Amino acid sequence: MKRGVCVIPYQVVNEVDTANEVPQGVEIIKAPELWSKTKGEGIKIAILDTGVDTDHPDLQGRIVGGRNFTTDDSSNPEIFEDYNGHGTHVAGTIAALDDGKGVVGVAPEVSLLIIKVLDKNGSGQYEWITDGINYAVEQKADIISMSLGGPEDVPELHQAIQNALKNNVLVICAAGNEGDGDDKTDEFSYPGCYNEVISIGAIDLERNSSPFTNSNNEVDLVAPGEKILSTYLNGKYATLSGTSMATPHVSGAMALIKLIANNNFGRDLTEPELYAQLIKRTIPLGNSPKLEGNGLLYLTVPDHLAELVDEKILKKIMNI
Repeated sequence: MKRGVCVIPYQVVNEVDTANEVPQGVEIIKAPELWSKTKGEGIKIAILDTGVDTDHPDLQGRIVGGRNFTTDDSSNPEIFEDYNGHGTHVAGTIAALDDGKGVVGVAPEVSLLIIKVLDKNGSGQYEWITDGINYAVEQKADIISMSLGGPEDVPELHQAIQNALKNNVLVICAAGNEGDGDDKTDEFSYPGCYNEVISIGAIDLERNSSPFTNSNNEVDLVAPGEKILSTYLNGKYATLSGTSMATPHVSGAMALIKLIANNNFGRDLTEPELYAQLIKRTIPLGNSPKLEGNGLLYLTVPDHLAELVDEKILKKIMNI
């Protein structure tokens, strides 16, 4: 029997034909405040998921390639269409166009590499995930985003992730939805609980910890993961909930952070340095670190700190 992995269980809250807004989750993490500096152009994000609706109007021009590792479409590696909806939703949160129509992603000018490792049922094999990670590294992806998980610690999967980090690829993964709201119990989903990945928990739109989000010592930070509006199948839109929805907020944000940080430092930062830049942009919410890690992704934290420093200097000069 082949070992399996699947989309982390999620809830479809609502499905609609049209939309015209910046989703609330994108606003909460303060992504629009960075768009005057960058919208992610030049960064390639590999999405390992159920594929994508390649005809969705909000994703046109963002998809630069892809590959199918599943048995869908007779295992044709060139067809990476989404028949599930999960992958398309993730893609929209990362990169939906800023064109005044539909929804807008966190980084609306990034390039997407669509790596289909889960089939139309949202299921896959660990071998597909491992091959997908290795393919993303070969294709020079900057970031790997995985809203998936399984119960087994598979050495080959772990090794593929470690290899990605050696190649300076950031790996971002959902923490999982097996949580019980009790930070005294631990719930583990792989690869989300590997120390090498950036593990993402979920909060609701009121910034409360989601009752389903996994708690463990490997959670790095949280992002909005309830009632998230994004792109869906057949050119439509849907509102979904899960740590699967929180993860692409961080993946898109990491593209913006990488470009801004590299520009500020005048060089390409390493994976550990970029992780530090990410954690600098979090604020604690008062929950257990097992639930929220370092806190909520909040991209304007450095700007606010700079304002506070300037205010202190001004007061000192004026002897206030």
